[in-house]
Amino acid sequence: MITVTRLLAKTIFCALLFFPNYTLVSQITQGKGKIRNMAGKEVEMDSLDFFTQVLMDKLEVPGISMAIINDGKVVYHNAAGYADIEKEKKVTTGTIFEAASLSKPLFAFLVMDFVEQGILNLDTPLYEYLSYPDIAHDERYKKITARMVLSHTTGFPNWRTDYDSKELFIQFEPGTSFFYSGEGYQYLAKVLMHLSNTDDQGLEEIYQNRIAEPLQLEVTKFVQDQDNLNNKAKGYEGGIQKSGNDDPAIFGAAFSIHSEALDFSKWLVALLDKKLISQSGYAELFKTQVVLPEDHEQRQLGVSAWALGFAKAEFPIGTAFGHGGNNPGYTSLFAIVPKTKWGVVIFTNANQSQLPLGILQYLMTP
Repeated sequence: MITVTRLLAKTIFCALLFFPNYTLVSQITQGKGKIRNMAGKEVEMDSLDFFTQVLMDKLEVPGISMAIINDGKVVYHNAAGYADIEKEKKVTTGTIFEAASLSKPLFAFLVMDFVEQGILNLDTPLYEYLSYPDIAHDERYKKITARMVLSHTTGFPNWRTDYDSKELFIQFEPGTSFFYSGEGYQYLAKVLMHLSNTDDQGLEEIYQNRIAEPLQLEVTKFVQDQDNLNNKAKGYEGGIQKSGNDDPAIFGAAFSIHSEALDFSKWLVALLDKKLISQSGYAELFKTQVVLPEDHEQRQLGVSAWALGFAKAEFPIGTAFGHGGNNPGYTSLFAIVPKTKWGVVIFTNANQSQLPLGILQYLMTP
C-alpha cells in the first residue's frame, strides 16, 4: 500500500507546510454510517473523520474539502477547518480551493469534446492549426500533436520559467519519451481559442456550455468570477499566506481550475458513468498513450503509464486513474476506479502533500 500511496506523489509536486488546529465538521456524513474504500472494504465514517482530524492536527493543515464516491454516487463529503486563519473563517460547503494541475485531465475532457465535434484531430500537428512563435526556432515543434500534449510527450519542459533562459525549448524528439509539461497544455489551449475565434474568457464560456452546465458544475471554473474569488480559501505555505493562480482571468489549461469537492465530484461521477462524450471517446481518453520505461523514476512510485490527461496504474481491483495538483498554498488530488465506480477527491489550502496522500493510503487499506 505504500507504493500505491506514492502513486500520486510524483504528480502532486509537493512541499511541506505547517499550520494551526481546527475543528472537523463533516457536512454530509456527520460521522455516521459506513462507506467502502478503494479495496471494497467497509470503513466507519467516524473512523475516517477521526483519522483526518488527527492527521490535520499533526501536519497543521488549515482546511480541507473531500468527497468519496461509492457505486457512482457521492456518499461522503467533508468541508472542514479554516479557510482564513487570521480571520478565523471556517471552511464551508461553499469554500473554493485552487485545484492546480487537476485542471489538466478536465481540460483533456474538453479537448475530447472538440475532437468529437470534428474541430480538432488528436494527431494533426498543432502548428497546422496555429503556429507558435515561442518555439518556432526549433522545427521539431511542427511534429507536436494534441495527443502528445495530453500524454506529456511533447519534449517541452514543465515550465520555461524553471530555467535561467526563460525561453521555451524542446529536450527530445516529440512523441518519443515522457516529460511532464504544463507548457504543452497552454499551447493547446491557444489552439482551441484560435479554432473557436475567441480568447480566454470565450474558451471558459465554451467549457461552461459544453461541460460545466450539462454536469451542473456550479463553481468548477478555469476563469474565475467574483463569486469564486469572494469564497476562495486563503492558501498557505510555510505559515505565510500565498497567492496561487495570480491572474483569475487566464484560462490556465494546466493550472487554473478552482472548485470544491462536492462540485468537482460531479465530473468524476460523469467519468464513471461515461457521460457527455461517446463510448469511443472514453476509450480514447483512458487508453494508455505512453508506457513509462522500466527504469523511469515514476515506475518506482507506482505509475505505469499515462492516458490523455490522467496518470494510470493497474491494481487487483482494476485500473485506477488519477491526478494531483499543487499551486503555491494549495494541494489536491483525485483518483477513480471505473470498474467499481469508486472515487475520491481532496482539496486543501496548504502546500502540504502528506495529508491527501495519507488519507488516500487510509482509503486503500485492504
